Amino acid sequence: MAALIAAAKAPAFPAEIVLVISNKERAPGLEIAAQEGIATLAISHRKYVDRASFDLAMTVQMEAAGVEIVCLAGFMRLLSPEFCRQWEGRLINVHPALLPAFKGLDTHARALAAGVKMHGATVHFVTPEMDEGPIIAQAAVPVLDGDSESDLAARVLAQEHIIYPLALKLVASGSIDIRDGRTWCTSAVAAPGALIAPAIIMGGAS
Repeated sequence: MAALIAAAKAPAFPAEIVLVISNKERAPGLEIAAQEGIATLAISHRKYVDRASFDLAMTVQMEAAGVEIVCLAGFMRLLSPEFCRQWEGRLINVHPALLPAFKGLDTHARALAAGVKMHGATVHFVTPEMDEGPIIAQAAVPVLDGDSESDLAARVLAQEHIIYPLALKLVASGSIDIRDGRTWCTSAVAAPGALIAPAIIMGGAS
């Protein structure tokens, strides 16, 4: 969230952060947003009889604030199908793994246990199915020998802070189309090379 707020300060950025909502009154993000002069709101899900009612309360507040795109950041609640349909194509999330691998929780521990050599982060559109929506952007990092879960998490988080503002910029500027469950970027630029881990060393054995 802080990375999105920082990015949106740039005059040329195509989106403005107008409201931050949390279901927890003491969420640190609310204080950070307030310090930046952004409207904040705490809506406790415990006051509502079901998930759909809570989600509807959020929608009412967001529409009143003129919200056009919803970015999830550390919001650890599954959203109702009704909410996902209401904001279809305008609801995005960042996930700490290279989807479709390692959906759900504990992604870094699971990546280490699986012995993968590449891990990373994904920004995707949200659909009713968890971590299933069309992918907008991804960043890969190497998994290094001796990595702890916290080591890997920090490396991935640094990339989340890069690709989440990028993804929001692409969506807000109208550069992303969704076709047949996939995203197409009208302003994509090919990135040269590839990230490979472990590093390949040319030459014979000594």
